[in-house]
Amino acid sequence: MTKTRRDADRAMSWQQLQMMARGTVGDSDTSVVTDTRPKTKRPPLYKVLLLNDDYTPMEFVVAVLERFFGMSHAQAFEIMLTVHKKGVAVVGVFSHEIAETKVAQVMDFARRHQHPLQCTMEKE
Repeated sequence: MTKTRRDADRAMSWQQLQMMARGTVGDSDTSVVTDTRPKTKRPPLYKVLLLNDDYTPMEFVVAVLERFFGMSHAQAFEIMLTVHKKGVAVVGVFSHEIAETKVAQVMDFARRHQHPLQCTMEKE
């Protein structure tokens, strides 16, 4: 059975259900039932930013990027250098909940290792 045929069968079934709900099954009603679906928006995305400081070792920043953002050593090293030179770098773009979790994980990990590393998020 082709996709359009299946869609037509589903549409027919939906029309029949609508007619049953109205009590018009078997009547010679030729009206068309339109089914409108609301368009769903994609959730807003948030950038996770890593901020430079003068105390956190570069190796620690690389380890954070590898551990929490799944980067290779080379990718983590490049981003660490960007943070070091520019003062800030985007380390990922995520939905709100994931971005919030990543920020919390990085901040907690840095505190447990007694580093002042800062991680924030902002709407894209």
